[in-house]
Amino acid sequence: MGNMYLRQLHGRLGDVVYEMTRVQFSQFSPPRRWAPALNVYRGDRCIVVCADLAGVSKDSIHLEAQPRRLHIRGRRETPEPGREICNANQVLAMEIDYGEFEREVLFPVDVDVDRVTAEQKNGLLWIYLPLETNA
Repeated sequence: MGNMYLRQLHGRLGDVVYEMTRVQFSQFSPPRRWAPALNVYRGDRCIVVCADLAGVSKDSIHLEAQPRRLHIRGRRETPEPGREICNANQVLAMEIDYGEFEREVLFPVDVDVDRVTAEQKNGLLWIYLPLETNA
């Protein structure tokens, strides 16, 4: 009787440990792809897209503009403290998305793809898309 109880207890304990490990590691696993937050504005002469891309290198951002579509993709590396400041050996929380990202914006009017400009300021990517003159 005592031996059977210990086996059941051991089995339950194994299940609990497995669930705790699965939950812990799933919280810190990288997303397959993430989508940056966007604000999109339409003015008299242009559409402006603002993408929240803090920590993303300018070289890792790829933009593709078409008359009625903007495609943004790239990659953000895992943000980690520098070893000279803090030799981090344990992750307590990891809420900042990292890895490959992608977003697509569709427009109700045509934009002039030859005059699209972009700039990065304070972690935000600003994309200016002038409207076609006949729009």
